[in-house]
Amino acid sequence: MASLSQAQGNPKNKPVVYGEQLEGFDYAYPVHIYAFESQAEEMHMAYIDSPPSNASKPNGHTAVLLHGKNFCAGTWETTIKALNDDGYRVIAPDQIGFCKSTKPERYQYSLHQLANNTRALLDSLGIGKSIVVGHSMGGMLAIRYALMYPDAVERLALVDPIGLEDWKAQGVPYSTIDQLYARELKTSADSIKNYQRNTYYADEWKPEFDRWVQMLAGMYRGPGLQAVARNSALTYDMIYTQPVFYEFEQLKMPTALFIGWKDNTAIGKDTAPPEVRARLGNYKELGKAAAARIPHAQLIEFEDLGHAPQIQAPERFNKALLKALDEN
Repeated sequence: MASLSQAQGNPKNKPVVYGEQLEGFDYAYPVHIYAFESQAEEMHMAYIDSPPSNASKPNGHTAVLLHGKNFCAGTWETTIKALNDDGYRVIAPDQIGFCKSTKPERYQYSLHQLANNTRALLDSLGIGKSIVVGHSMGGMLAIRYALMYPDAVERLALVDPIGLEDWKAQGVPYSTIDQLYARELKTSADSIKNYQRNTYYADEWKPEFDRWVQMLAGMYRGPGLQAVARNSALTYDMIYTQPVFYEFEQLKMPTALFIGWKDNTAIGKDTAPPEVRARLGNYKELGKAAAARIPHAQLIEFEDLGHAPQIQAPERFNKALLKALDEN
């Protein structure tokens, strides 16, 4: 296994090019492939399966880490290490349509389908019950997974999940898939970095963040641009049209909610009227409101962090995550 310092990336923002399944970019952990058929197409789902470290005693628990919309399994690398060191086995998949997994030409995307794919992967690995940790879009997916398979979820950890509000009900106008696709074709390293700086890292920037910018930008520079953009557009439509907001009360398992107060993520906010835009993505309030509605919820807040605390302040986040998981 490559060490974290040896993991490939491109910290100097050079114009790297990666394949549509992120060929050429290495994660810090070995990547495995789960092959299956879905919607009459052959698929492969890339995933990390990392055992407890040699220095720790296995604790008998498996943590499943679900990445966000603009993230990958590999972006969990410091959290994987922290969990392994605490005795957890970790499974971190790349969802279909993302990163190192298949970008299908035609796919009916739904959170239900992605949850079903994830359940099938875990079944293939003999994993019945697990702790599910979801970040951003992965938080929405974790909620859907927990609602579909409550007996398979030991506990839930939601890290700045999107879906804490229903954007269409708030007044965000609908964008067609064609409109989303046209926008995605224009994606560049600069547009990715500007968005991440303002949303993920609360206007803070560290050189190590550039690696994740290049990971995404490299796919948009590559020969798979159209497939990457098309699948990204389809998953944006999925997120906008399939709220989990109205089902929080149905979550019965212990749930830890990790919220960065400086997060301001809201799907379609840039297309909304100014008066709508001003009230969207207020995570300081959204986190409190969600925690009040989710039974057995614990709220952990980071007053100075944005949308990706596991990357912005990994030591603090990982310490808080392990504490929350070990308390119950």
